[in-house]
This record gives sequence, C-alpha cells and structure tokens, in this order.
Amino acid sequence: MISTMQKQYSPPQFPWLSVGALSVFLMALIGFESGVSVTERPELSTEGFLTKAYYSLSLFVVGGVDLGTPLGGPLLGQAMVWTAYFGAPMLAAWGLISALLRALAPQAWQLKRLRNHVVVVGDGELAISYLRVLREHNRKTPVVVVSNTGSEVLRDEFKQSFGAVVVSGDITHQFFLRELRVERARRILLLNDNSLRSYEAASVLLNLVPGIASRVIIHCSSLRFMRSMANTRVANHCHCFNTYHLAASGLVRGQMLEHFHETRPKDVVILAGFGRFGQTVLEEMQNSASGELDTVLIIDKDARRRVLVADEQMKFSGDYRRELFEGDIAHPEVWEQVRNTVSVDGDNTVFVLGTGREEENLRTALWLRRKYPQSMVIARSSKESLFATEVGREHNIISISIAQLLEDNIPRDWIEMR
Repeated sequence: MISTMQKQYSPPQFPWLSVGALSVFLMALIGFESGVSVTERPELSTEGFLTKAYYSLSLFVVGGVDLGTPLGGPLLGQAMVWTAYFGAPMLAAWGLISALLRALAPQAWQLKRLRNHVVVVGDGELAISYLRVLREHNRKTPVVVVSNTGSEVLRDEFKQSFGAVVVSGDITHQFFLRELRVERARRILLLNDNSLRSYEAASVLLNLVPGIASRVIIHCSSLRFMRSMANTRVANHCHCFNTYHLAASGLVRGQMLEHFHETRPKDVVILAGFGRFGQTVLEEMQNSASGELDTVLIIDKDARRRVLVADEQMKFSGDYRRELFEGDIAHPEVWEQVRNTVSVDGDNTVFVLGTGREEENLRTALWLRRKYPQSMVIARSSKESLFATEVGREHNIISISIAQLLEDNIPRDWIEMR
C-alpha cells in the first residue's frame, strides 16, 4: 500500500503567482508604513494600517494611477513602493492572461464538457482497430484517447480520422482519471500493451467510481498473465480479453465450424505454430467443436514447453487425439512425420499456418494446397494484406489477418452506445 501511494503521489506545483502577489502587496504596505506618501494622497503617510493596506491592494487594480507617484519617506521605502507600482499591474495582467488561456484552451474546455463518451487508453494497432470499428457504427460518440507517444503524426491521426481529443497522462493516477470524467463515460477501454498497468488502472477505477466495472474493458496482451488473474476482483467485475481470443473465436466460428459440420468423419487439425494464436484456436475448438475433432497435431519449434505452459492453465479437454512435433514448418521432415502419424489426405483435414512468420505461412500454405488439394488451408498474417488475399483467392487458401478478425469480432455492446 505504501509503495502504491508513493507511486501515485506527485508534488504540487509551486504557487508562483500567489507568492508574487503577496510579496508585492507586502512591499507596498511596508513602504507606506515606513513613511512614504503619494502625490495625489499626501495624507496617506499619517493614515491607519487598514487604509494603507487598502491602497496597497488598489495597486493591482489601478496600478497607482489615482494615487500619483511615491513621495517622501526613506529611500528604501520609496524603492519598495516603486517596485510594487510596476509589479502589481504586471502580476494582475499575468494572472488574467493565464486564466483566459486556461478558459479558452480547447482541450480543457472539451474535457469539462465530456458526457457519455468513450475513453481509449493506448495508441497501438488495437486502439486504431477499435476506433475504426466504432466510427463505422457511431460517428457522434465523443472519444478521448490517452496517448503517451511522442509522435505528432499519430496524435494527428487520432484527431483527424476519429475526431478524438488526445491527452497524455498516467492512467493509474486518480486526479488524471477524474480529469477524463470517467464517472460520466460510457466505456473505458484499457488497450495498453502493459497488462499490469491496465489492471492497476482498472483497480483504481473500481475504487474511484462505484458501479463502473461493467463499463471497463481490459486488454491483456499476455495470455498466461490473464489466465493467472482470472480469479481476481478486477477480472471478475470487468471485461478482460486478449486480441488472439477474439481473433480465434472469429476464425473457428466463422470458418472452421461449418467445415467440421460438412465433413462426415471427424476432423484432423494441424496447428502449425503454437504461440498465442495457436493456443487460443485450440481453446476455442475445445469450447465449441470438441465433438468434431479426431486428432490435433501441434507443430512448433518449442512445442513441448508451450503445450506444458498452456496445459497448466487452459487444461486440454475432449476425447480427441493429440500429437506434438518439435520443428520448423519450413523443414520437409516435419511434414513427413505428420504424414506418417495420421492420414491428412482427406477433405476432413484442416491446416492452420499460424506462426509469427507471415512469409513462411503463405509459402507453406501454397505447398500444402498443391500436396493436399482436398484439405482446408488457412494462412495467418498480422495485418490485412491485399497480396495475401489475392493469393488466397487464386489458390483456394483462406487468408486471415489478426487485425481483420479482431475488427470483425469486436462485441457489439462495445461500440453500440445506448
């Protein structure tokens, strides 16, 4: 608790304007008290303390115009009054201009007026994908993007393409969250790549605004961390997701389930690559198509370790057969081992090329299509690729991108504001 409080504390700025105004007032008052008078009010030197204090304050309004110039008294006293004569109107003008700039600042004005808005924390591809989908369905909902990038081009893109107010700040600080008017927001999407910071911000939000949990959406980039946090208060009350979960759900339900239902024998699925995408595809198949599976073959350079990590939290289930092959999908020997282990010649075979190497996925997909013409071949890329899509159409390969699957499967209630 102590470390959290230290982390959130930021020292207040020194009140230069207030200290300056007080100093000028005291210099004028001390000067008048020392015996200094003024040409238009020569009796001032004999007046009481309150009268001198009143005229000292008037310097901030009229700047000594009605009082005339300092007269008499000690030299130091006159110097102090002359300093106050110049300092008071300058400080008054400075304060007025500062207040006017704060009042007229577009960002501050927009933040104060926010209501029924969407707060997006993050400035990566995920944030851009979400905003693109949001604006396709809803052009009017106010959007605030919390971006700590130094890229002016990216900030301009958020402003011009999505009409967003772009701000910078620490999302774990209560003061900053209050500035975002989170209590009046319709949705708060924590889309940072730093999962721990997102969970921390959600925890602060739950304590700051009671009842806000249903409006908080957390992206967790680490599947292992998300599964480990599954039984925490934040995870139980807020909506937590992973990009690959949404993408895998869209792929299995939108492409693979129909194929499973159409093929008479149970299906053989080869997952070439068992990173976050491969793991979530298998998890989704277990949830929605376990009865359709005969065998799942997993190919990865680090297959055994990754399967152990996934099995630790995901728990493989179902009565299908599972085979592991450690190796590179670019090596022909791996595919020879696959062929010797299970029959992959029929139309009930599905190849999912889901490694992080997009070129290798596409090249291997073409090779598999020629070798196993009856099978279903899926090749994955990170971003939507016109070239990969064209190749897919030409050679009967399903070309998918994580970004497009994500955009196609963003839940409607995240973007449809009622």
